[in-house]
Amino acid sequence: MALGSFSFCQTSTPPASVSSPGRASCTSKHLAIKMSKSAMGDKKDRLKMVWVWTENKEVFCASVERGWNTFLFHPKNRQLANDWSSISTIQPLFLEGSHVMDEQQKKVAIFYNVSSPQDLQTLKPEEIEADNLIISFQGEWQVIPAENIVAAFQGFKGAVLAVSTSSTDAQVFLEALEQGLDGVVLKVDKLDEIIRLKGYVERRNADCTGLELTRATISKVEVVGMGDRVCVDLCSIMRPGQGLLVGSFARGLFLVHSECLETNYIASRPFRVNAGPVHAYVAIPGGKTSYLSELCAGREVLIVDQNGSQRTATVGRVKIESRPLILVEAKEGDETYNIFLQNAETVGLICPSRDDDAKTVIPVTSLKVGDEVLLRKQGGARHTGIEITEFIVEK
Repeated sequence: MALGSFSFCQTSTPPASVSSPGRASCTSKHLAIKMSKSAMGDKKDRLKMVWVWTENKEVFCASVERGWNTFLFHPKNRQLANDWSSISTIQPLFLEGSHVMDEQQKKVAIFYNVSSPQDLQTLKPEEIEADNLIISFQGEWQVIPAENIVAAFQGFKGAVLAVSTSSTDAQVFLEALEQGLDGVVLKVDKLDEIIRLKGYVERRNADCTGLELTRATISKVEVVGMGDRVCVDLCSIMRPGQGLLVGSFARGLFLVHSECLETNYIASRPFRVNAGPVHAYVAIPGGKTSYLSELCAGREVLIVDQNGSQRTATVGRVKIESRPLILVEAKEGDETYNIFLQNAETVGLICPSRDDDAKTVIPVTSLKVGDEVLLRKQGGARHTGIEITEFIVEK
C-alpha cells in the first residue's frame, strides 16, 4: 500500500495541494486506499512512503504543498481531521490502540512499539495481519534495530514504516542497510523538519536522474606554473568511468576521473579525485556548484559516470598541496572551456563511451589537440553556487 508515497527513482503523480498556508484550493474528497503496483513488487523497487503525524496546521499545509497527503491522528482529533479534509484532499488515518484505521474503519496498519531485543524477536512478518506495519522504536537504540527489521522483513509483501521525530532520524530509517525501510511516519510540529526531509527526498530523486553530458574537443594543452591543487577523498568507492565535474567556468564542467585505476608505480585510490586548483568549481547536489577550496569533511558532491548517471557522496577529507599544473582547453561549438589539473599521469579526463573503444579516460599527460572529452554544460552565472540569470563574461 502506498499512501502519500514518494519515489527515490520514480515519480508519482502529485496530489492537489494548498497554494498557501491559509488558502483552500482543493476538494475534500478523500483518496482511495490501495496497494500500488510498485508496492506489490520487489522491495527495492517499492515507492518510499512519508506519512505525517502532527496537530500543527502550518506543518499540515507545508506537507500537502510538498505532496505528502497521508496524516495520522489520534481518535480524539477526528474533528481536526475533518477540518483539514475540508482544506485539501488528504487521507486521514486514526491510531486506535495497536491498529491504524481509515475512515471506513478498515485496518490499514499494525502499530508496534519496540523497546527491547525481545520485542524485535517476537515481531514476525508472517504474523502481521495488515498491509502495513508501523514501528515506534523506543529508547536510544534505533539504527541497529532498524537494520534488523530491514533484514528480517525482506520477504514481507506489505510496507514497513518507522515513526521518526526528526528529518535526521527519518533519513537513517530510509537508508538502513542501504535498502532502507519502506517509509517513515514523520511525527513533528516544526515546519523546518518537513522542509529538511523534502530536501533530502529531492536530492535522492536527483541521484536517479541522468545528467546530459556533451562531447567537447581538446583545442589546447599547455604546461603552466605551480598552483595549489585539491585532492578530494570521498567516503565512497568509485569505479572506472566515474569522477567529479570540475571546471574553471561554472558554464562548462569537465568530468575528471577518479584514481581508481591500477598502475605500476602507485596503488589505486578509488575514493580519490585529484580534482584541480583551489579556484575551480565542482558540482554538488541540487544543481549547485562549490569552489574546490570550500570543500571539507561532511560536505556532499556529485559522483558522475560517462553515461551521465549520478549519485551523492560525502567528502571525507580534502588535501591542498602545491603541484605543477597543466592548462586544458576544449571547444564545443563556438564556446571555449578550460580546466587546470595537476600535471601527473594519474590525473585524467573521461572520454565519451564508444562500442569499439574500451578507453574511458585520457591522462592529462597524454592529452592532445583533437581528443574528445566529456563536458557538462549549464548556466554560468552563480551566486553562492546557485544558478541565476544575469549577464556574465568568463574568460
